[in-house]
Amino acid sequence: MAHIIVVGNEKGGAGKSTVSMHVATALARLGHRVGVMDLDLRQKTLGRYTENRAKHLGQLGIELASPMYAELPEVDSASLAPGENAHDHRLSRAVADLEPNCDFILIDCPGSHTRLSQVAHSLADTLITPLNDSFVDFDLLARIDNDSEKILGPSVYSEMVWGARQLRAQAGLKPIDWVVVRNRLGAQQMVNKMKMERALSKLSKRIGFRVAPGFSERVVFRELFPRGLTLLDLKDVGVKQLNISNVAARQELRDLIKALKLPDVEVRF
Repeated sequence: MAHIIVVGNEKGGAGKSTVSMHVATALARLGHRVGVMDLDLRQKTLGRYTENRAKHLGQLGIELASPMYAELPEVDSASLAPGENAHDHRLSRAVADLEPNCDFILIDCPGSHTRLSQVAHSLADTLITPLNDSFVDFDLLARIDNDSEKILGPSVYSEMVWGARQLRAQAGLKPIDWVVVRNRLGAQQMVNKMKMERALSKLSKRIGFRVAPGFSERVVFRELFPRGLTLLDLKDVGVKQLNISNVAARQELRDLIKALKLPDVEVRF
């Protein structure tokens, strides 16, 4: 069976689609068969990213290892039994279609609570939650007191993940490996950064997730999207010398892939 990776939280602007495309493409370049789906049916950022990639590589006349993008199939509501949800069937059919040809299936969720996102979380073998290094984003995971030291209780997203874990346990599936990825980390040891580190460390033990480093804020990510490229593709499209920022970003991606501890993945870039 394919290993299912879900990238999600319920807040926009945390870098979910950037993380999704880079993780999926990195796995493809490492020789794995990777399928991807975008559950943000309105914006479809990951879908557009993959479209941009196919178009740009076609214009260059080159082939690079890439994930396979799959749309959710339509479901005839007349075929559903009373009480069945069409979104559940759309997602399960899409996964079933991809699974025979994939080692990994990556699902990018929208920055809001939807039925599709909720179901996707219950399918996750690995859950990646990108989080900006800010207590505004931390509030998605847990409520804290005014001095940012005491955790008062889990917030809505953590409760949703808990529900997904319960569903998996009832179905006899292995537990979700939940990885919270810290994006846009400050370069200096600022007070906010250290408070975030302490708060995440406390919360990780309380509700059960691992913490991994993500991507710093870099202009290169905004430049890559229109061409559908990732950091690993630059030399293949003619960039002979990577600048210091790009080299550092590649190292961040390498560290992230290692931290995910995905099955049968050996990082070789």
